[in-house]
Amino acid sequence: MDIPADLGRVLVIIPTYNERDNIERIVGRVRAAVPAVDVLVADDNSPDGTGRIADGLAAADDHVKVLHRKGKEGLGAAYIAGFRWAAEQGYDVMVEMDADGSHQPEELPRLLTALQDADLVLGARYIPGGRIENWPLSRQFISRGGNVFVRTMLGLPLRDATGGYRAFRAATLQKIGLDGVDSRGYCFQIDLARRSLKQGLRVVEVPITFVERVHGTSKMSRDIMVEAMVRVTQWGVADRVARLRGHR
Repeated sequence: MDIPADLGRVLVIIPTYNERDNIERIVGRVRAAVPAVDVLVADDNSPDGTGRIADGLAAADDHVKVLHRKGKEGLGAAYIAGFRWAAEQGYDVMVEMDADGSHQPEELPRLLTALQDADLVLGARYIPGGRIENWPLSRQFISRGGNVFVRTMLGLPLRDATGGYRAFRAATLQKIGLDGVDSRGYCFQIDLARRSLKQGLRVVEVPITFVERVHGTSKMSRDIMVEAMVRVTQWGVADRVARLRGHR
């Protein structure tokens, strides 16, 4: 697929930490799905040599770039570093995508097409047409429950605010600002979505198929989930207090 003409230059940002079994495969799929996009591998100094593999991919393909980071600082921090790098290089669209194959590069054209009439496009698992493959029911329950909690506490009109497959216009990130964004764990995804909506930007959800990784181990942990619940609760309480004060 060609990139819609009005979108400009597109960069797919793929954070990595110990993804040597996945990185070559996922980069190849992105390049095959939308040959005109560039790919930035943001590697957190992976001990397993993921960064070296990415360097080899970049040496063989001008569309592949590598950002070497000093160490493991979390998903959000890696994306923010990628966003800043992209802005410095003049990209017009930034896409978040996992390295483990859970996000299907073949669905990227759907996100980019939707971005023509939006400021932020979220790949959503929990809307008609979206689905999950190979997750146990317990994991699905936690994920769906988390999204219900987010909608209840923050009043966001989104079915999947926690997903990590999404496309931003550069102007969107500039408007919401990256300074102060909660970059820890999966709070990052929720924070960017809520900031976009607070700015009055158009946020659209499109259905995706989320597939559980085959190689490597998930970075999700109990601490990450608890942290997200605490932060969402804090944001929700702060919003309610602000509204009450505004009515006085």
